[in-house]
This record gives sequence, C-alpha cells and structure tokens, in this order.
Amino acid sequence: MSVWLPSAPCTPGACVEPTGSATAVPRAVLRLTGLALLVLAGIVLSPLGSRTPAGLVSRWCRAIVRAAGVRVRLTGTAAPTGGLLLVANHISWLDIPLLAAVRPARMLAKTEIRRWPVAGVLAARGGALFIERDRLRALPDTVARIAHALREGAAVVAFPEGSTWCGRAQGRFHRAVFQAALDAGVPVQPVRLHYRLTGGAASTVPAFVGEDTLLASLWRVVSARGLVAEVEVRPVIPPGSHADRRSLARAAEPAGHGPAWTHAASVTPRV
Repeated sequence: MSVWLPSAPCTPGACVEPTGSATAVPRAVLRLTGLALLVLAGIVLSPLGSRTPAGLVSRWCRAIVRAAGVRVRLTGTAAPTGGLLLVANHISWLDIPLLAAVRPARMLAKTEIRRWPVAGVLAARGGALFIERDRLRALPDTVARIAHALREGAAVVAFPEGSTWCGRAQGRFHRAVFQAALDAGVPVQPVRLHYRLTGGAASTVPAFVGEDTLLASLWRVVSARGLVAEVEVRPVIPPGSHADRRSLARAAEPAGHGPAWTHAASVTPRV
C-alpha cells in the first residue's frame, strides 16, 4: 500500500443515498446537455493552457457545477496570489471544479486520469501534475515536481486523504504532499467541502466512492433536486509556522481548525 494510495471504507451501496425518479429524467437530460456544451467549450479553450484568463477559468468551473444542478455557497477568505498549496477533503468529482473556482490551479491527479476520455485531455492541458500512486519509489520525484511548481508561483490543488469519502465520514490528511509546501516555502490554504440539500440536511448523493462509476455518479447528481455545495475557504497557514510535514498536515485537517470544522468520523459507513 502506497502513501499515495490509502483506501476508504465508503461504498455506493452502503453510503450513497438513492435519487431520481421518472419525473426527474427530463431535468437530468437538460442538465447533461448543458454540461456537454460547457465541456465542449472547455475543449476549445484548453489549447490555451495557462494563457487562459484566470477569471474565465473560475467562471467556467462554476458554470459546470451549476449546469449539473448544484448551487454553490462560497465563504471564507480569498486565496492569495503566488505559490500556494490548496488542500481539501475529497468527496466527489465536483470537488475539482469547485476548487478551481476558488483559484485556478494545477491539479495533483493519479496517472489513470490521463487515459480518461475528454477529462484526461482537459487535465493534461490544464497543467495537471500526474502521480504514480502505487510506486513508493516515485514519491521523492513527485514531491520535487510539486515543489518546483510552487516555487514558480503556481497554485497546486491536492486531496491529501488520497481517496474519496462519502462526506459523512472522512479520512486523515496524509503528509507527503505537505513536504512540497515546506520545501518551496509557500503557504497552505485548507478548504472544507460539504454537500447539503436546500433544507440543510447533509447529502451523500454527490459522493463518488468505491467501485462507483463516473457515469452513475453523474446521473445521480443531475437527477437530484436541491443540491448545494458548500465551499469554506479557511485562513492561510503561513510558511514557517510548522516545523515538519506531520504537524502541517494536522493543522490543515478539518478537525485541526476547531469547531468551524465538523468532523464526521463518528458516523461510520457500513461496509
């Protein structure tokens, strides 16, 4: 088991709420059409890579989430300019455009994504840093590449849990990626992601866990009603405030920022 490749106990059958009905099909098809048009627009713009205006990238990412039928509530502090490690808990494929809406960044992604149709092309052209999660010997080189990108002034997005969780439970932040922030001398900005229904109840509908397929997860989201994505951008952890990656990872964890972060690990998913 690699430090990049932890596992979560969450599974679609045990953790994810059913959604949709026959009456939801027309709405879902309409949303899928909107998503397809936005993805095509992204493909057209993707050859520009880093030359694409940051504001346009943020608006496109928010539009992707809204087209899926998900409202966005963004709170907290603004992300600074310059080299920055953005870290967040990981629940859904929706997390990626949500974080890019906070600040356009290079995504830390598993190598398998490079082979995905459409998404792989968009990720590669967007400057994703691909990692071989099952090769421990590749770890030093990966950390060095992340640190280099941070020194060059890029923002890098990482999900230190290393796996998606359902949202009612969550994993610990693994510390390898935090070494890159220490080596580059850049700040870390934690982000908390949470999905709810309009009435306020927590929802696992957007979760993309276990052996779930992207198509099944996508259909659940577009056929649901009243989903809200809450994006809480926490205060920056400045460089030099933590001596090692272990304490830095603990400080960036949801539980590490006090009562504003609700740690749901006591709700254990059935496996």
